[in-house]
Amino acid sequence: MAKYSLKRILTCLPVFLGITLVVFFLLEGMAGSMVDLMGADSPVAGTDRAALAAYLELDQPLVTRYLSWLSRLLRFDLGTSFRTGVPVGELVLVRMQASLLLTGAGMLFSVALALALGICSALKPEGVFDRIAGTLTVAGSATPGFFISLLLIYICSVQLKLLPAVSTGGIQDMALPLLVICISNTGGLLKQVRTACCEVLAEPYIKTARAKGLGTFAIVRTHVLRNASLTIITAVLSHLPHIVGGSMVVERIFGWPGMGSLLFSAITQRDYPVVMGVTVAVAVTVLGTNLLLDILYGLLDPRVRYERR
Repeated sequence: MAKYSLKRILTCLPVFLGITLVVFFLLEGMAGSMVDLMGADSPVAGTDRAALAAYLELDQPLVTRYLSWLSRLLRFDLGTSFRTGVPVGELVLVRMQASLLLTGAGMLFSVALALALGICSALKPEGVFDRIAGTLTVAGSATPGFFISLLLIYICSVQLKLLPAVSTGGIQDMALPLLVICISNTGGLLKQVRTACCEVLAEPYIKTARAKGLGTFAIVRTHVLRNASLTIITAVLSHLPHIVGGSMVVERIFGWPGMGSLLFSAITQRDYPVVMGVTVAVAVTVLGTNLLLDILYGLLDPRVRYERR
């Protein structure tokens, strides 16, 4: 198992380097830089622009700057913000707490709702819960998160004036962005939970359990959840990158002080170290989740370890 885990970890390294390399080169292709933006705000002499570019290391070749950034990353140094001068690690750590609060709560509610509706719809196909589940699956999967956000802002904030449209970081301001994350992500999870439960309920041992007089609740608890747990865990972990990416857009729309707001403001201000810091945090989260999923598969199903040798 240790050899299998080490192999999966080594597989993630080139993917991580590829992500950082692509983002770094995309930033270079953007129009303007921090020096250009500062020159637009106030007149800057040519010598001052050159000195500022040298101070920010923007006068060096792109490959040299990437290797310099990578060497600092190996020392766990993400650099300092061009705009504020604050260490990027501190900015990311503070914003990550708010993002984890929103994303974690949204994922928890999405999984709970998907489990409840998925099991109920699998127990009674073509019933009321199955129709609700089908509608939620189509609506959540086909509707973009930003459209749901704007729709809820118009209904709940503009028309009904029940909830604030802009978040200030308080718990009470989580309602709308949390609702958007739940609606956007429950559909995909719900479909996979329902499919897994239907497959288990079609097995012959379920008919035997019912013939012995075992109740529905006992069948779900003893047989359905136990045998469908691997598929459900896989669905949840594999859906996590989608939740993280969607929540960053929702954070920007509602002004939630998380990683999404930090990323969008850093891109607008051409604050390259902050953009790369957020990229590292998101990449580590996504790759770590996939790594955890692979190791979990290897623990629960030894055949996976032998097939991937």
